[in-house]
Amino acid sequence: MFFRNLTLFRFPTSLDFSQLDELLPEAALKPVGPLDLASRGFVSPFGRDEPALSHRVGDAIWLTLGGEDKILPAAVVNDLLAKKLAEIEEKEGRKPGGRTRKRIKEDLLHELLPRAFVKPSRTDALLDLEHGVLAVDTSSRKNAEAVASEIRHALGSFPALPLNAEVAPRNVLTGWIAGEPLPDGLALGEECELKDAMDGGAVVKCQNQELQSDEIAKHLEAGKQVTRLALTLDDHVSFVLGEDLVVRKLKFLEGAVDQLENTERDDLRAELDARFALMSGEVKRLFAVLEQALKLSKAES
Repeated sequence: MFFRNLTLFRFPTSLDFSQLDELLPEAALKPVGPLDLASRGFVSPFGRDEPALSHRVGDAIWLTLGGEDKILPAAVVNDLLAKKLAEIEEKEGRKPGGRTRKRIKEDLLHELLPRAFVKPSRTDALLDLEHGVLAVDTSSRKNAEAVASEIRHALGSFPALPLNAEVAPRNVLTGWIAGEPLPDGLALGEECELKDAMDGGAVVKCQNQELQSDEIAKHLEAGKQVTRLALTLDDHVSFVLGEDLVVRKLKFLEGAVDQLENTERDDLRAELDARFALMSGEVKRLFAVLEQALKLSKAES
């Protein structure tokens, strides 16, 4: 259950989550209706058959937004629509107008939706109450916003905003490759993306590459700036940090995972509990480093 991406939001640390467990059932996932395309709501982090809709370890809360989406390929709808329109044209000797096309398409959707397959999904999130951070396991801003919106719906109010850096992340990342000292615990990985400062300029992507090398230095001399950079933190986690402040390719390394292997657990839930405790601790530590390095703004109380 380790997160693989982190899209981050700030919220005031003064927020009260004491009623969260009482409020979540009202925002639980409901089966998608016969004529609906999708449904969203909270499910248990331990699996949809489990009753608890949240899990807390210290000042970290684990939430899971579940989803059900109807699978209705546009090609299928368009093919049936074309056949219907051809029948009308042949029968009446004229092509149907825009309103007729729209009505027929809506009728087809109402006919097909109840028979469409349903695809389940889940998006995990971590509430770090110490730092006032919501970390969503996705690199999609849209999906992350959907999680924040559902939390807001459940609580009635949740003033969470995307991260805001007081310095330009691109300049910081470029400086680290150019030889400026990294924060304690951080080390360069072997992947980066460089872009020309001008919009629409050249883009260079490097993998399995020594980043403080003559080859990279020439790109920097030509004016390119780093927009994504692979980093490791204390040999516990590796990740790629983007100028959009999204953490991608998050991976927990042996330095962290070894702590799990040294502890025996009786069941799957205990194993997931231990993994969440480990992960939340590492994510909080990572955020604290990034907060200082990028001068991340705090949410207003």
